[in-house]
Amino acid sequence: MKTLAMTLSTFFGIGFFPVAPGTAASLAAVVLFYFLLWPLPWFWTSGIIFICLAAGVPASARCAAELDRTDPRPVVIDEVCGQLIALFLIPADRTALLLAFLLFRLFDIVKPWPIRKLERFPGGWGIMADDVAAGLLARLCLQIYLFLR
Repeated sequence: MKTLAMTLSTFFGIGFFPVAPGTAASLAAVVLFYFLLWPLPWFWTSGIIFICLAAGVPASARCAAELDRTDPRPVVIDEVCGQLIALFLIPADRTALLLAFLLFRLFDIVKPWPIRKLERFPGGWGIMADDVAAGLLARLCLQIYLFLR
């Protein structure tokens, strides 16, 4: 079970990427979305996001306990989940895809109020919640852009 939690929380080892593992995981989520999820109906994509969140909370909590850190750098399942939220229901447009990636990374790194406060949640919830919120905020900004365009 320990290996499964580590594999999932590091998104199959991407979390061990030596430079910017969170960005690498977000980019992997974009590639996954582009090639596998874009053609799927919305309910499949939403189910995958739900599974990512539901499995990510306990896996990241276990990995954090194993590494004895609150939010270890190799844990990137939170970035994957947040990025998928930012990408959810975007049109088949590469500009929207790029904007979703950039907006999510911006909000994940800057963590505007109240996103930073969500890191205080206990265990895996604290690891996942700020990235879920960053994904929702990125999605909202992207939706405004798409509406005004």
